[in-house]
Amino acid sequence: MATCWQGLWAYRSYLIVLFLPIILLPLPILVPAKEAYCAYAIILMALFWCTEALPLAVTALFPVVLFPMMGIMDASEVCIEYLKDTNILFIGGLLMAIAVEHWNLHKRIALRVLLLVGVRPALLILGFMVVTAFLSMWISNTATTAMMVPIAHAVLEQLYSNPGDKSSKEGSQNPAFELQEPTAQKEGAQLDNGQVCPALPTASPPQAHRSQQQLRFTQGMSLCVCYSASIGGIATLTGTTPNLVLQGQINSLFPENGNVVNFASWFGFAFPTMIILLLLAWLWLQILFLGFNFRKNFGIGEEAREQEQAAFHVIQREHKLLGPMTFAEFAVTILFVTLVMLWFTREPGFFLGWGNLAFPNTKGESMLSDGTVAIFIGIVLFIVPSKFPGLTQDPENPRKLRAPPALLNWKTVNEKMPWNIVFLLGGGFALAKGSEESGLSTWLGDKLTPLQNVPPPAIAFILCLLVATFTECTSNVATTTLFLPILASMARAICLHPLYVMLPCTLAASLAFMLPVATPPNAIVFSFGGLKVSDMAKAGFLLNLIGVLVITLAINSWSKPIFSLDAFPFWAHIDNSTAHCLSNFVPNFTSPSPSP
Repeated sequence: MATCWQGLWAYRSYLIVLFLPIILLPLPILVPAKEAYCAYAIILMALFWCTEALPLAVTALFPVVLFPMMGIMDASEVCIEYLKDTNILFIGGLLMAIAVEHWNLHKRIALRVLLLVGVRPALLILGFMVVTAFLSMWISNTATTAMMVPIAHAVLEQLYSNPGDKSSKEGSQNPAFELQEPTAQKEGAQLDNGQVCPALPTASPPQAHRSQQQLRFTQGMSLCVCYSASIGGIATLTGTTPNLVLQGQINSLFPENGNVVNFASWFGFAFPTMIILLLLAWLWLQILFLGFNFRKNFGIGEEAREQEQAAFHVIQREHKLLGPMTFAEFAVTILFVTLVMLWFTREPGFFLGWGNLAFPNTKGESMLSDGTVAIFIGIVLFIVPSKFPGLTQDPENPRKLRAPPALLNWKTVNEKMPWNIVFLLGGGFALAKGSEESGLSTWLGDKLTPLQNVPPPAIAFILCLLVATFTECTSNVATTTLFLPILASMARAICLHPLYVMLPCTLAASLAFMLPVATPPNAIVFSFGGLKVSDMAKAGFLLNLIGVLVITLAINSWSKPIFSLDAFPFWAHIDNSTAHCLSNFVPNFTSPSPSP
């Protein structure tokens, strides 16, 4: 009997793929309407995403097959959804991130900041959190964590080494510090896109002489890296994929929104949220793993000075090994700063940007998008040489002269670009469009009208809790893809600004702090050892609640003037079902009342 169950478990993915579509068939058979057909497709894809019976990107391709067969959309209309402007922004942003990683600029930034912060316990945690969060704003959370965790463990090895150990005083090479190219894959570390995280160099086992207090500090250092990677990603539009899902869904569901969610508006809303959440996470981890002795936590006193100096020398030596900044690093830095400045000033909203002035359309809006800027800088990365222009000898053939390679080449991009996320994004946009075309969105909106009597802040808070819980077990991209179209329908039905519920739920999808499988940074940290699931769950549970409270504060305070959340927007009026909303005003987020 046990062998039978083992065999079924081994073939569980095949069984799910085979039987799940059959089990759900009564829905479209008993209710022969487009709404039911679209609901069948969404439920089927949601269950496949939750069970990961198929790769997430493969499941995202289902609308290409199902929607034309069910008469919901033409195939040509569905396929257009898979390469929208948001996908282009995703690709362009990653081109810059790949260049930063390729030339090790992120490691130089990290080590330099750690040298400034120092190695006193509380400040060391803060330093690692600030560096990790900043890097996660621009490059992938997974890559940031994979770089920062070995650095953290190397510093801790020196901090807790025997003072009489000659190697610790001399600051000898620490194998945990070295970032090696992954050559194998480690089971259990699942990426958001369904792939497996690359294996990382494992930290050396804890020394027998380490005290319980030292082991707790090691756990706190590990968790501070993965948590700050997830927190930092929410600050920028390209920081993590759910943010781009929101932008794409808004543009797809409300095409007349006037580019309300752009890089500048998102940064104004999410960056203060990230700062507050990061500081509160630092305080919580400090209390949980270092205790309430703040005098000791900040290194006030003469204890452990020798070990702290050894740990500081580790960071100092690794920074020196990088050498002076190369021409390539200078060039990538200049292009990176240029990209960010162009994003901020293209169409900021509170003044005319260069996009409005140089490339206006008939309405005075910028014809260029954030994706246009990202692709432009990405193309420049393939043009600018990585060394000062000149001719060098070919090492394989000394008689030949050759020019220096460009900052980026297609081989590097092809190896590091997560192309499956492009399909995953496209699948979400296709689902949103199919829900609208089939009438499922309108049907859902009608069923959710009783929520009009619930205060909007309570709605936002409850939805954030729901999404934060759901994202612990499911990919954050799949979570936002499934929830956002439903939330948009609900907001239109109760005359609430769609962004009032879509923005906080998008941020809540990044609050995956409790389980190792919740997000790749958690899996990477857990794979280094020294942590139990209970340790991560205990630290992450309260941090999830803190995150939901901070997001609720943000959506009810500084986000109001940024996105004009006080009134139902004209661009959300798509059909006659929302005609009454345009004459209603929602002062201070009370129940809607007709204007006199």
